[in-house]
Amino acid sequence: MKGSKFILFAAACLLSAAGCEKEWDRSRWPEIPQRPAPVPNTGNYAFSGGTMLEEVLHNYLSRAVTQTEFLAGPETSNDGVYGTEDDERMLLSIGAKFIGRSIYSWGHEELFVDDAWLADAGARIERMHRSDPDLIFQAALFEIVTTRVNDIPVPEWVFEAFGREPEARNFRFDAICDENGVYLGQWGENTCVPDMSREETQMWFYFMAVKYMEAGIEAFHCGQVMLMASMGDSENGYAGYRTLLSKIREAATTKAARGTVLLDAHLGNGGIVVDGELLFDFVSFPLRAKEIAGEPMKAKLEKGYLDSVIGYTKGGRTPSGWTAERIPYLLEFDNFGVSDHPGQYDWSDHYVWGYDEISWFSLLDDEYAREWLEYAVDYLRSMDPIGYVQMPGCRVSVSGPSRFYRCNTQSEACPTGRSTEETIRRLWNE
Repeated sequence: MKGSKFILFAAACLLSAAGCEKEWDRSRWPEIPQRPAPVPNTGNYAFSGGTMLEEVLHNYLSRAVTQTEFLAGPETSNDGVYGTEDDERMLLSIGAKFIGRSIYSWGHEELFVDDAWLADAGARIERMHRSDPDLIFQAALFEIVTTRVNDIPVPEWVFEAFGREPEARNFRFDAICDENGVYLGQWGENTCVPDMSREETQMWFYFMAVKYMEAGIEAFHCGQVMLMASMGDSENGYAGYRTLLSKIREAATTKAARGTVLLDAHLGNGGIVVDGELLFDFVSFPLRAKEIAGEPMKAKLEKGYLDSVIGYTKGGRTPSGWTAERIPYLLEFDNFGVSDHPGQYDWSDHYVWGYDEISWFSLLDDEYAREWLEYAVDYLRSMDPIGYVQMPGCRVSVSGPSRFYRCNTQSEACPTGRSTEETIRRLWNE
């Protein structure tokens, strides 16, 4: 869809109400700027040797999809969702190139000594690459460590990477947490937010990254970096993160399939720049959709709303060596829970009609959901062409018709599919 009209669902009822009749008012699309010449996807996905051209990075981000635990199986899934044959079909059909959140561990460190977990992931990556060798699969390095880390031996190669004499011991939870107990128990009993200023934390994250790369992973979402840096690392010029990221990139030259990895994080400040150098390749951040008052469940994007990064990312010399006036970014449908006011708007918080973003989206009427994706893509292309919507392929939803939102065309192979895959494919081919 082109132009300045946004199809809005005008029924004065919550979309969760059964049997509510729906009418569309095509005259009230939230105003967006005049669209400039679109930034084309050139079709170039070639990279190697530790670097990626600006053109190639933008091509990948323009074909990014969140596909939660696509590389996990039913026995190794953190959140109960995992990749299916129909997911494989869907990803290849829509032309996805960057498969976000495809594998991760949230408080399940024991998975890293489960050979089958990463072996199965590697086998699926290899199978998908036979159909499309350009695909990049992303793992997540999240802001959580549990006491289970005490059961994981530290390999010799981790000690050696940090210039230390190898010793026979396991990773140490107490050496990963903040020494003063800050954020101890943040995610429940026996958990902490890891303190990136501590070498043990850097060693643990390096260990995870290398294990992922050996399975075929070529990108890492580093989660809430500012939270992990808040216990001393940010005050020290991000020395801990600079050490970790440089070692991951160095390992990638021999461990990653094409010698290169992409690193991003949730950075509401628009990026981390130290002495003119950007630490991350791009920024990821929630959509921060803003409720439209008086129009239940409808929302829009708005530059400057809350902590939105639309139009506000930082610039500098990138890890690949080229200079960006502003670093590119992905807007994702985040999941973080339901508020105490579901179904009500509140511009002072991060919820959309009282829900996190993927839960809100999963509650929408299917037709409005497809139209909203069109609107969001058109808005970013007009307002800030270096930003991209990370399409919702599969993501955990705390509310909605099912616990997981899936974009797949509804079928016997995917009975809970929401049939938005054709919309995604069309938007990517406009």
